[in-house]
Amino acid sequence: MKAIRRFTVRPVLPDPLGPLSDLARNLRWSWHAETRDLFQSVDPECWAASGGDPVRLLGTVRPARLAELAGDRRFLRRLTAVADDLDDYLTGDRWYQAQQAGLPAAVAYFSPEFGITAALPQYSGGLGILAGDHLKAASDLGVPLIGVGLLYRHGYFRQTLSRDGWQQEHYPVLDPHELPLALLEEPDGSPARVGLALPGGRELHARIWLARVGRVPLLLLDSDVEENDPGERGVTDRLYGGGSEHRLLQEMLLGIGGVRAVRTYCRLTGHPEPEVFHTNEGHAGFLGLERIAELCAGGLEFDSALEAVRAGTVFTTHTPVPAGIDRFDQELVARHFGPGAELPRIDVERILRLGRETYPGGEPGLFNMAVMGLRLAQRANGVSLLHGDVSRKMFAGLWPGFDPDEVPITSVTNGVHAPTWVAPEVLRLAARQAGAQRTEDALTVGGSERWEAVADIPAQDLWELRRTLREQLVAEVRERLRASWRQRGAGEAELGWIDGVLDPGVLTIGFARRVPSYKRLTLMLRDRERLTRLLLHPERPVQIVVAGKAHPADDGGKRLIQELVRFADDPRVRHRIVFLPDYGMAMAQKLYHGCDVWLNNPLRPLEACGTSGMKAALNGCLNLSVLDGWWDEWFQPDFGWAIPTADGVGTDPDHRDAVEAAALYELLEQRVAPRFYERGPDGLPGRWIEMVRQTLGRLGPKVLAGRMVREYVERLYAPAAEAHRAMDPDAARGLAEWKARVRAAWPGVSVDHVETSAATATAELGTTLGLRVRVGLGDLGPDDVEVQAVSGRVDSEDRITDATAVPLKPSGGPDPEGRWVYEGPLSLDRTGPYGYTVRILPAHPLLASAAETGLVAVPSEELVEAAGVLMR
Repeated sequence: MKAIRRFTVRPVLPDPLGPLSDLARNLRWSWHAETRDLFQSVDPECWAASGGDPVRLLGTVRPARLAELAGDRRFLRRLTAVADDLDDYLTGDRWYQAQQAGLPAAVAYFSPEFGITAALPQYSGGLGILAGDHLKAASDLGVPLIGVGLLYRHGYFRQTLSRDGWQQEHYPVLDPHELPLALLEEPDGSPARVGLALPGGRELHARIWLARVGRVPLLLLDSDVEENDPGERGVTDRLYGGGSEHRLLQEMLLGIGGVRAVRTYCRLTGHPEPEVFHTNEGHAGFLGLERIAELCAGGLEFDSALEAVRAGTVFTTHTPVPAGIDRFDQELVARHFGPGAELPRIDVERILRLGRETYPGGEPGLFNMAVMGLRLAQRANGVSLLHGDVSRKMFAGLWPGFDPDEVPITSVTNGVHAPTWVAPEVLRLAARQAGAQRTEDALTVGGSERWEAVADIPAQDLWELRRTLREQLVAEVRERLRASWRQRGAGEAELGWIDGVLDPGVLTIGFARRVPSYKRLTLMLRDRERLTRLLLHPERPVQIVVAGKAHPADDGGKRLIQELVRFADDPRVRHRIVFLPDYGMAMAQKLYHGCDVWLNNPLRPLEACGTSGMKAALNGCLNLSVLDGWWDEWFQPDFGWAIPTADGVGTDPDHRDAVEAAALYELLEQRVAPRFYERGPDGLPGRWIEMVRQTLGRLGPKVLAGRMVREYVERLYAPAAEAHRAMDPDAARGLAEWKARVRAAWPGVSVDHVETSAATATAELGTTLGLRVRVGLGDLGPDDVEVQAVSGRVDSEDRITDATAVPLKPSGGPDPEGRWVYEGPLSLDRTGPYGYTVRILPAHPLLASAAETGLVAVPSEELVEAAGVLMR
């Protein structure tokens, strides 16, 4: 019979076991081995059945067992020690508290998904896992972060396979009361709420759930409340589900409702108000509009409020392709803002202008969330060096007149949270070698260029570690594969062959990630006979473990999965290649631990960063990857192998896949497999072990989320907080008025005449030329602008590369025609073809970048032709 109502019955813990509840409700247990070990000892069978979730464990363990533990002095001593450790972790000073004054009092971090633990399934892929690692690393470092997201009642889908290998989606209902969450409550005990005004006089209400991620509070908004109509109750139903209006409402709730939730949390708890707001991808971009509305309600006009909001906002873009950005029809956005809807005091046209694609090739009728994010943030970044370069080119149209390398988008390369992703066996080996505290500091705070202690680990110990982790992976794969085949309809009598799947002594390759087409799941199948020979090689066999989910609406991705599953179902090779459905955090950890090689073969440069290979590397797994994302930045032959790419302009996609697949096979056949199986006199693969050692010792410190968050603090959060404090109402008004005056006057700004002391087209290295420039400033004065000489090597089309900009100084006042003369030296510090130009930029002490206004004046084509000379 089916229950007509469902509710959660919470266990009553005996008083001596009270701290277990606090330990279960703080998600630090998900990366703290001692806490997990404590919960496992409560009831090992219930722990396994709960999937390693302490909240579920405590809801299922027998009362008699709890009573027994309440009288177990040894268990109570362990409980006290772990509870005291958590208290010290939550209250003691950490890295952030030891830094110089001036850092933000708090930072609000918004993301549409957070991958903290499999016990809180609110993530779909890399964006969410990164956000979860960001929160955990911030907690370890003591950064006063507040996370903001949505609570999806169905999370992301669970994946199974049909008998013929087609992906099937299932959406289990999540009960928040059974998750490691607590409702944020008002002083009278009622749930804290936020609301959005909807067209037609309706309102969208949401409760605020609180997850404790170590020291970091994570606020999750939930629209499944009785006050809402059925349509509004479903706004937070699924991650990345529904049509355009559904997604728009999710993003309005995340951004606008999220700011209101932060204000509510700070009011109720006394937490410092954020000085910096960080939006992880464009989904939360509406947070800037809510903050503008707050300031307008306090008396600022829109333009001044915009400047104040921009000063304290950081925007991180994660996509290297325009298709990855949320874009909405302008009419849909207009319907949800203005009179009779949300933010009624703000002119709808001003809102639409923030997201409009006004650059060449853009579609003015669409509202672009990333464009709005960039216009509302004074600081922006990509997530690897290569992705920063791609982003500057992709968004260059927002800063016309500037070269892409001057577009104000920097990069902070992603990192991964080592305590979450490193195998316990690796941690124990590190602690034995370097000490527990040094190991913890190295993995969380980081800061060293290399981990010296790795050099002293005996080769035998490293090889035994890798074999142990591979054996665990083989056992895990067989268990999951058996469960998958049972779901596909196979009887137990058909599945005896699974006991022989994979071999703990065989070179094991992992490939696991989302399955959009650009990640090329099936590149390995390009030449099936060649792959089969690799898998079945009599002396140097290879085995491959594959996992991944396609978006429910992506039939192309589902076909790729089916193609690979059908190959892996072939009795000839099914003991050497497997596809595991329902890829998630719990499975990922086993794969990162147990694989010898991590394969990544995206279409370059479409992988913004790609952190899965980082997690594998921290376990001594070697990377075999296209030079994209982070691997393009840090690859060295000591750490793995680079798959050559055929990414020239105009390359036929089919030909490109053929070339790169052939390069992949060649590497596996000639370099990867031989090195793994090559044994020295001691029976060990010495050169392979040395690569493992170099990966751990030299690559390990680079890939840490602790390093990433420290970079965000030092390079983005601290300057944003400083700018926020400087942008008081008077400063904001002054900057807004100055920008309006400069924009109005800019048509009258010109470079009229340029001359140098060079008499010929050649000069010697080290020569300093005198540069004299006459400019028109119209209604502006020298305090409003900077006149620059820009010089450097020139290419065959006279474009300046590797440019250096030097400010010129005015000599005297304006002439009778109102023109100004600027002078300065031009040092010829490089040999070869050399050139220079002159430009005028707006200048103001509160600008974060010379390109911020998007205004620049350069010599006219006639003046360029008259100036004439390049140094060669």
